[in-house]
Amino acid sequence: MNWDDARLFLAVGRHGQFLAASRYLGVNQATLSRRISALEAAVGSKLLTRRTNGCEPTDAGKKLLVSLERAESEILGGLDGMAHRDAEISGTVRIGAPDGFGVGFLASRMGALDDIYPNIKIELVPVPRSFSLSQREADIAIMVGRPDRGRLVTRKLTDYSLGLYASPAYLDRAGRPNERADLSNHRLIGFVDDLIYAPSLDYTHEFLRNWRSSVAISSAAGQLEAAKGGAGIAILHDYLVKKETGLVPVMPEHKISRSYWLAVHESQRDLARISAVNKFLVDLVGKERGLFA
Repeated sequence: MNWDDARLFLAVGRHGQFLAASRYLGVNQATLSRRISALEAAVGSKLLTRRTNGCEPTDAGKKLLVSLERAESEILGGLDGMAHRDAEISGTVRIGAPDGFGVGFLASRMGALDDIYPNIKIELVPVPRSFSLSQREADIAIMVGRPDRGRLVTRKLTDYSLGLYASPAYLDRAGRPNERADLSNHRLIGFVDDLIYAPSLDYTHEFLRNWRSSVAISSAAGQLEAAKGGAGIAILHDYLVKKETGLVPVMPEHKISRSYWLAVHESQRDLARISAVNKFLVDLVGKERGLFA
């Protein structure tokens, strides 16, 4: 197998289309397509499913991509041993995260990663759902609670706390609850029950056994906005509630805690781009741990 053709295939696999890969490589698109066809002939298997809006690796293509990324990681690792080669680490890293962490914390801090690794492209997917690392829905996943399934390498990022919040306008209108039982007389904001994707997020009963949401929203960011608008009392991440939101704590003595964990599939743990972004995330949260306390 021609290594140069393999390098071109790696770029196409990462970009998901020939046009973007050809621009990145500085290679004519027709030439790139011909070289990939030559690679497919050399390995005796179709590697890409080509569509009008892009391309997707076949099962054989996915296996080859993993092998090539490992080889690339070894090469870059050897170079790192001789000199500082951060600028050489490249590729796309997709981070799946809960929307509270992804939108409320991580998104505004991604510029710092570009300063360190200018050739790494980050795809941040901050949505309230779980991610399959084995199916490559994400390269790195931030999870609520420690995952107990799959061939994963995990690391705890930080604990965080949640409490009850409401807008002053709502409390002026509805009154302030003095004990948990009083919550049953208020409009409450919570998750959509059948869309709660992790047991650790089903926490309303920890504040009120028979919690019934008057407004149900499937994202933490949405619940924050609803509380700001005076829709009721919400259970919110303390680190998301900043002074400028105007929200005030309700019964602040009642708190619950959860943990964020970082997970990577074991087959990708040693890839240079994955290791680099992993370290960035761990260092970033470590520097700002006081925000989550």
